Amino acid sequence: MTEVMILTQTYSVQGRIALLPGARLTDFIRQAGDFIAVLNAVVSDLKGNELFQAPFLDVSKNHIEIISPKHLVTKKIEYKR
Repeated sequence: MTEVMILTQTYSVQGRIALLPGARLTDFIRQAGDFIAVLNAVVSDLKGNELFQAPFLDVSKNHIEIISPKHLVTKKIEYKR
C-alpha cells in the first residue's frame, strides 16, 4: 500500500492505494480501470477544509488532475480560485 495525494478540480483526496513499494505509480494508473480505489480516504476542498473521511472511496481516473505519492509532496500551497 502506498499513501497518495490526489487533486481534482474540486477536491483533494489523501489515502492509500494498492501500489506495492517500489512499483511505478504511472504504471499503476495506466493499468487501473475507470476508478482508483482509495483506502482510509480524507477528502478536503481545495482550501484545505476537511469535508469527510471514508474507509473506502472510488476516485474516477477521468477527474484526476494530479496524483503523487504523499512522501514526495514537500510544500503545501494555498490554492485560490
